[in-house]
Amino acid sequence: MKYPFIYLMIPALLILLSPEIKSQVKVDVKGKVNNEADYRANRAADRAIDAGFDKLEEGIKGVFKKKDKKDKSATGKNTNAKNRDVDDTDAEDTDAEDTDERTSVSKKKADENKTDQSADPVLSWSKYDFVPGDKVIFEDNLTGEKNGEFPSRWDLEEGTVECASLDGENVIMFRRYGSAIIPYMKNPESDYLPDIFTIEFDAFIPHDHIEVLFYDAKNQSSPHASNENLYVMGEGMELGSAASNLPGYANLEKSWMHVSIAYTNGKMKAYINETRLINIPNLGFNPTGITIRALHAGDESHYFIKNIRIAEGGVSYYDRFLQDGKIVANGIRFDVNKATLKPESMGIINEIAALMKQHPEIKFSIEGHTDSDGDDAFNQTLSEQRAATVEAALKKMGIASDRLSSKGWGESKPIDNNSTPEGKANNRRVEFVKI
Repeated sequence: MKYPFIYLMIPALLILLSPEIKSQVKVDVKGKVNNEADYRANRAADRAIDAGFDKLEEGIKGVFKKKDKKDKSATGKNTNAKNRDVDDTDAEDTDAEDTDERTSVSKKKADENKTDQSADPVLSWSKYDFVPGDKVIFEDNLTGEKNGEFPSRWDLEEGTVECASLDGENVIMFRRYGSAIIPYMKNPESDYLPDIFTIEFDAFIPHDHIEVLFYDAKNQSSPHASNENLYVMGEGMELGSAASNLPGYANLEKSWMHVSIAYTNGKMKAYINETRLINIPNLGFNPTGITIRALHAGDESHYFIKNIRIAEGGVSYYDRFLQDGKIVANGIRFDVNKATLKPESMGIINEIAALMKQHPEIKFSIEGHTDSDGDDAFNQTLSEQRAATVEAALKKMGIASDRLSSKGWGESKPIDNNSTPEGKANNRRVEFVKI
C-alpha cells in the first residue's frame, strides 16, 4: 500500500465536518428511516458526505501535486516510463490535459472549417486581353498638322472638326453637335475593314459620350438601325444590349482614356484603358468601316481624340513563331522618344509571357526597331533601351533570364516604307526572334 496515511486522515477530516453532517451521518448509520422526513434527511446526508469526500480528495490531490513538483525539480525530468512513478491522480490530470488539447484542436479545426465556408470565393478572370493587329492599315498621330485646320487624313461627315493643341499635344477637336469624321482610306466606297481588325484611339470626353459607328456614314449604308453604334462614355461603354461601367466610375475624374476595339470573325471586344467592358460572341452584323462622332459637342464642351490606329491581325503568336521563327509586334507602344511602356502594351507582353510558360523550350532575342525619323545614333540607343524594357517586363512576369536577351537595330532594318504614317508605324516594332 503506497499511502497508508490516507486512511488515518479520513477519520480526522470527518470529525471536522459540521454537526449537521455528523447528525445526518448518524441517521444513516442507525437506519432510522421511518418516514419521508427521515428519507429526505438521508439524501441530504449523502450529498453532504459526498461533498466532504470531494473536499478531502481535492486536499489529497494538492498534497501529491506539490510532492510531485518537488520531486521533479529535485531529480529532473525522467523520460523512462518504466522507472517513473505515476499515480492515479497524475494519470487523471494527464488524461484531462490530453482531452483538453484534443478538444482545443477539434475546436480550432471546426473554426477553420467555419472560416473557410464563410470566406468569399476567389474570383479570377482576365479583364484585359487586347492584342493589336500586326499590320497597321491606318495611323494618325497628327504629326505636322496645322492648328485650326481640318485634320488632313480624315473626311468630314457632319459638323465642325479641327486640329488643336491640348497641353502641348496635337489633337482632333469636335466643336459642334453631331460632328463626325471618317478615316480617309484608299477605297472608302468599299468594305475596307478586314475580317480581323483592331481600332485604337485616345479620347477626352467632358460629358455624355463619343460614338464609334462601324460603317462609313458618308459612303456606306448602315447595316442595322442602331446596334452598330459603340457608345464610349466617361463611365463605361454600351453596344446594343451589352453595357458595362468602369470600376469606381462614380469617383473618376475627367481625363484621357485609351479606347481599344477588337473584332474577329463576328466576335467583338472593347476596352477602356486596361479593363474589358464589352464582350460579344456574335455581333450580328459585319463591320465595314468606321465613323467617329461626338453627338453632344459644342462651343462650351469640346471633345478630343488623338493617336488613332487601325490594324489588321489574325495569326496566333505561336503559329507565327513556328512559321517565321519570330514574332513581330508593332502594338508594343512607348512614350514618344522614351523607353517607357504604355499600359496598352501589356496585352501583347502578357501573351508572350503565356506562350513562353506554355512552351519552356522557347528562347527569345528581343529586338527593338524604330522608324527613320530623328537622328540615327539616337534611334539606335532608343531601340536598345526599348528592347531592354520589354525584357525586364518579361522577367518580372517569371520568365527566366537565360531564356531572354535584348538588342536594338535602330532604323537599319525597315519592313515598310517610311514615307507614310502607316509604314512608319509598322517599322516601329519589337521583334521576338528565336534563339
